[in-house]
Amino acid sequence: MSNVSMEYRTLGRSGVKVSALCLGCMNFGDATSEVDAIAIIHRAIDEGINFIDTSNSYGRGTSETIVGKALAEGGRRDKVVLATKVTTGMGPGVNDRGSHRYHIAKQVEASLRRLKTDHIDLYQLHYMDFATPLEESLRTLDDLVRAGKVIYTGCSKFAPAYLVEAIMTCQRYGWTYFVSEQPPYNLLDRRIENELTHTCQRFGVGIMAYGPIAAGILSGKYVRQGEQPSDSRYDKLDHRLSPAALSAVDALRPLAAEKGVTLAELALAWVLRQPGITSPITGPRTMEHLLSSLKALEVRFSDEDYRRIDAICPPGTAVSDYYDMLVYRPYREAAGITKPVVRAPKPPAPQGKP
Repeated sequence: MSNVSMEYRTLGRSGVKVSALCLGCMNFGDATSEVDAIAIIHRAIDEGINFIDTSNSYGRGTSETIVGKALAEGGRRDKVVLATKVTTGMGPGVNDRGSHRYHIAKQVEASLRRLKTDHIDLYQLHYMDFATPLEESLRTLDDLVRAGKVIYTGCSKFAPAYLVEAIMTCQRYGWTYFVSEQPPYNLLDRRIENELTHTCQRFGVGIMAYGPIAAGILSGKYVRQGEQPSDSRYDKLDHRLSPAALSAVDALRPLAAEKGVTLAELALAWVLRQPGITSPITGPRTMEHLLSSLKALEVRFSDEDYRRIDAICPPGTAVSDYYDMLVYRPYREAAGITKPVVRAPKPPAPQGKP
């Protein structure tokens, strides 16, 4: 056991308390073996983490299966707030993806079986599905709450306007509405500060920020030239490893050194201390990664620290793109939106009388 004291925060407008770090399980069953993943889950719970996030799409159900096994051992299920997601494609069929009633009804039952539980504490729509009427998705989620299969609902990567529309629709019909939103947020992509953070605070929606160390870029392990680490995800990140991102990493290193922490711990701690954030999602691949994440709880920032960080990574800006629009492509195509809308500039106003 570490000597770190866990913090707990209220999840949105609910009354439930969740740990200030959420354990993300995307690596489990892929980069992390089942045995190691179960050990990480057990250690996280022992350290006070009571918030676990997975998805039916992680390994096509593998992650949920591992989480279910881990929580079944020793009666740990009731010690955590368990979150999973739906929307992503789970098969080759035309209806094997999306946020429509047909897909959600099938996938919630599959997730319940894999997770070895009779209810999901937080059920989230993984992406915006432009092909399905929003009312259909929200009514289906409300029916699951009323049936006792789901307790709270949330969303991920929703645009602020779409999130507000969802909330207003639920208020209009008396349906259960979202208590959480899960966007990407880190020092290399601070765009949620422009509108989403305020929107969530205004409507009482907790923010579960994923990618707090920028998929490893903010660990400082990537270099400008030469061979990249053998255990890295460089091939998947090369479009995000911009010169500006690597320059920001170099500029942040001295601040981490001054505080006696790693760059990854500094980056995670910064997200954890930002306004509107309920729980950043830490996605450890190893036990070492988990223990390092816990150290972020002890990091504190002065006003001068924040000024230095803002000078390196200005508020509301991005030097790497963590809103990967490729995930929306199937839904954009289904809705007939095959290309982004590009508005031509207005012609200059005429000068004088014709």
